[in-house]
Amino acid sequence: MSSDILIIGAGVAGLYTALKLAPRPVTIVTARPLGEGGATPWAQGGLAAAVGPDDTPNLHFADTMQAGAGLVDPEAAHILATAGPVAVEDLLRLGVEFDRDENGALKLGREAAHCRDRIVHATGDQAGAAIMKALIAAARRSEHITILERIVVEDLLIDDHNVVGGALVYDVEAGEREAFEAGETVLATGGLGGLYAVTTNPKPAQGHGLAFAARAGAMIRDPEFVQFHPTALDIGLDPAPLATEALRGDGAVLVNKDGKPFMATYHRDGDLAPRDIVARAVEAEIKAGRGAFLDARDAIGAKFPNAFPTVFSACQAAKIDPRTEFMPVAPAAHYHMGGVETDLDGRTSILGLWAVGEVASTGVHGANRLASNSLLEAIVFGARIADQLREAPIELSEEAGAPGDRMEISPLPAPAGEMMKLRKAMTEHCALIREGEGLADLLELIHKMHESENMTSGLKSALVTAELIAQGALAREESRGGHFRSDFPGKDDEAFHTEIAATHLYEDEA
Repeated sequence: MSSDILIIGAGVAGLYTALKLAPRPVTIVTARPLGEGGATPWAQGGLAAAVGPDDTPNLHFADTMQAGAGLVDPEAAHILATAGPVAVEDLLRLGVEFDRDENGALKLGREAAHCRDRIVHATGDQAGAAIMKALIAAARRSEHITILERIVVEDLLIDDHNVVGGALVYDVEAGEREAFEAGETVLATGGLGGLYAVTTNPKPAQGHGLAFAARAGAMIRDPEFVQFHPTALDIGLDPAPLATEALRGDGAVLVNKDGKPFMATYHRDGDLAPRDIVARAVEAEIKAGRGAFLDARDAIGAKFPNAFPTVFSACQAAKIDPRTEFMPVAPAAHYHMGGVETDLDGRTSILGLWAVGEVASTGVHGANRLASNSLLEAIVFGARIADQLREAPIELSEEAGAPGDRMEISPLPAPAGEMMKLRKAMTEHCALIREGEGLADLLELIHKMHESENMTSGLKSALVTAELIAQGALAREESRGGHFRSDFPGKDDEAFHTEIAATHLYEDEA
């Protein structure tokens, strides 16, 4: 198995990057059938872009900078905001059917920390699914793209010069491990919410791509910044269904069990305050015994089934009618702002490896992602990677190999019992509110779990990523954006990044 360019992951980031590489041949590998198992189809909010008559990329840039709590790269944010309208036009060309108003113009919504209506939606709360449908169709009819399904990546291949040369993969159908050689490898593996017991992400989203890059020696930036969505439906499901922020953009209100709105007491922007503030407010109301609920009765009411079909269906399954009843909500792990550090063209710190989408740290999110910038980031920076690789000379390395310890453990996913132990510990010690003693206890548990007799390839990767998050959280002795330390509640005067080169953690590798 070999390819000039290998893309690991088939969400919006991987598919769009592959499409923009035309006519250069590229291979996409995905652990599950195309369109299944990833987080993109679950994305409800939409895509942020300055396409409204009263909006500009400069305003989008300013909102992005403000939301990121001092850690957004201005150049990356400028690239993102400027490319937003172009990205929307390209997605329309690919067949994405964004919602339009009665005049045929794109229908725009507002979400937290945006100063304008600039979120484009598809069928209300199904933007991710609509984008994926169009990209899958385009990829399947593109002759330059080879899609290999049911191929599980276990680690990266590295040569003696520390250059990535592809990936060690497990072919589920054949039941065999193979070395997949590639001249250039693009990580598009998504997020890590599945490391937490309460998450809106698919459970297999366990940050494996971050672990692959770390074990190869790539620089990992700001792994501690995990965004918790404030309004996951608290109905006892795993994963927790999301109640999109667009509900509050359309006027829904957070209330306690007595029906009293509470967000105005926490922030001047009320229900549309930045996500980290809203999430901690919801958590505080729950811990105080007052509960937290979303009230959409007046703002949306009878329009709910058509305006937000995904949320309505989840409520119906829980025997809740959001047209006439409150929706119980709670914070849940939702998005990772940190990741594999890249430059503005998607290059990581090691040759032969690129990263795009949630696994990457491009600099646009800082400490607190601006709502609906994530899909846009995947599109914009996927195109930039493609621009670099489309005509570049590429050679396969015949010397690249996998870490020795990978060959000694099972290629299977993490055992359910071990994974739940880790998820519960991450939720207890490294979630919305953290403190030093709990983080130290978490790291001790992770170190013990590294010695598990039930070790598998999936568990090893999950533990590596969990350790990176906990290490970053312990080292950052301040509270900023999505990271809050109860023992260090203040924010340092000077913003700084956490950077971890993690290979020294894994001394057992060949």
